[in-house]
Amino acid sequence: MAAYTDNEMMALAAGRFIRNGDIVFAGTGVSMLAATAAKRIYAPKAVVFFETGGIDPSLEEIPMAVADPRIMYGTCLNSGLIEAFSIVGHRKLHTIAFLGAAQVDKYGNLNTTVIGDYHKPKTRFSGSGGACDVASLASGVITFMQHQKRRFVEKLDYLTSVGWYKGGDSRRRLGLPRGGALAVVTNLGVMKFHETTREMYLAEYYPGITVDKIVENTGFLVDTSRAVEAAPPTPEELRILREEVDPQKLIL
Repeated sequence: MAAYTDNEMMALAAGRFIRNGDIVFAGTGVSMLAATAAKRIYAPKAVVFFETGGIDPSLEEIPMAVADPRIMYGTCLNSGLIEAFSIVGHRKLHTIAFLGAAQVDKYGNLNTTVIGDYHKPKTRFSGSGGACDVASLASGVITFMQHQKRRFVEKLDYLTSVGWYKGGDSRRRLGLPRGGALAVVTNLGVMKFHETTREMYLAEYYPGITVDKIVENTGFLVDTSRAVEAAPPTPEELRILREEVDPQKLIL
């Protein structure tokens, strides 16, 4: 089995969720890697677009950020913020968003605002950006996280973006009838959400990673009864990722 990095495994694990016809909203970093890998490997008829308005670019070179001019190269349309968020919430489109966060709770709610008290925080982050809008309007959200107790928490220091809110049908009662958290993809495995309670459970652990390690690095009780070992990257998946998606190793 070929050696691979955490970023490679995370990008491929997330890319496997994407199907032809999906409209993929990509953020910066591993999100771009996953979106490009999905387009090149799993779903060539998916459409990738970015917050700043590049819709369906050729992605011949992976962008470094959503403001990178490469997101506008070979597009079917160069638009702007208003158009991009209109696409996210379009009722006739199946939009999947890739997001990152500083904290996540067992219902997939995200914090990208502060660690500690909001008025006197230990750490202040860049805030929501468009993440709250996207998490509220998209058909589904896949979040990238480093799997650590300080990130997987019982209670968020600040709720920036809503996942399944308080579980059950609380998201719908909050006024968000569409979407919700699909998965959290980490450097250790893939977490999904129970169909009824909407609580997080361990769906896949990566080769070489134990269930116990994931439990030890999660700050709340997590169901592991449905966990299976994830398929490792194939040589062809790694070749495409390294030679076609990010040959300059800008993100890898």
